[in-house]
Order: sequence, then C-alpha cells, then structure tokens
Amino acid sequence: MIRAGLFAALLALAGCAALPPPPAATAATVSVEAPSRFTVEARFALKVEKPGEAPQYLSGRLSWEHAADIDRLLLSNPLGQGVAELERRAGAASLKLADGTERQSTTMSSLLVEVLGVSLPVEKLPAWLLARPVDGEATRDALGRVRQWRGDGWQIDYDYDAEMAAAKPAKLVVRQGAELELRLRCESWR
Repeated sequence: MIRAGLFAALLALAGCAALPPPPAATAATVSVEAPSRFTVEARFALKVEKPGEAPQYLSGRLSWEHAADIDRLLLSNPLGQGVAELERRAGAASLKLADGTERQSTTMSSLLVEVLGVSLPVEKLPAWLLARPVDGEATRDALGRVRQWRGDGWQIDYDYDAEMAAAKPAKLVVRQGAELELRLRCESWR
C-alpha cells in the first residue's frame, strides 16, 4: 500500500482529467522550455493495471510548488489528511510519509526508482502539467493550445475551462499504455 501510495504521489506530478476527443486541430512537433515557477492545487485519480494483478485505484489531492531550484509536493487523501510529502532541491530529493518513513536520494528520478521501482521522466513533468510538453508530437486546437501530446510511450489529453489561448489546463488524462491512467483536475494555479 505504501508503494502504491508513493507511486500515486509521484505520478500526480504528471497530469489533470478529461475525456476529450480534441477539437479540429493540427499536429506539430513541440520543444518548449518548462516554466520557472508555478503552484497548483489539484485533485487526482490514478489507476494502475499490471498484467496478472488486480487493478489499483488511488485518489486524493495534490499541492505542488515548483521553481527552478525547488519542488514541493504534498499529497493528501480525499479527506485532506497528508499522506506524503516530496521535496527536490539542488542535489537532493526526499520523501516523507505520514507514518514517519523518510527516504532520500540525489534526484527525484533516482528516488522514484529506489522507492517504487519505476522510472518516470521527472524533469519533463512541469512542462507536461502546463501543456508545454517537450520533444513529442502535439495536436493543437484553434487557439493554439495543446489538446493532446504523445511521446516516449506517454499520451496526455488536455482540457481547458477558459476559452483563451493563454489558459492553463484544467484537466489532464495521462496514460502510459494500458497500465497507467492518471486524471488530474487542476483547481487553482498561481
């Protein structure tokens, strides 16, 4: 359960929920740098299906503060109780669980591999969350916003609450094959 909870916590970095199909759009290769600073409050739902195992479902809340030199993520259960806190600073990453368990590593990527046994493109997650994915194929709507992105075995579908070209995503569905689906509903951006 701890392993699944950590998995959910770390995957929550990657995305927000929608069931597109995207509107009429064009495909383009994208390569945009991630923003240097943001804070997002969101709800998440995660489904993990591994061959031969029963599916695992997790949901809760995510509070993520991102800056060039630090990331802080707080994952809470649906009732608002803190479950896990992840932090990244230059040369160090740490994970603290509600039960007092702590883990440290030099990077978030290596911490994920160590704790969960999975490799995630942690360095790309801020750009993914803001619909500025790097090095992949993007489908854009009439306003130029990314509606779907595919690359490196991942697919992200985006939806927006505002009809403005500069709107940040309100919902994302992040998938890796048939094994993982993460839905994120972004409730506030700063």
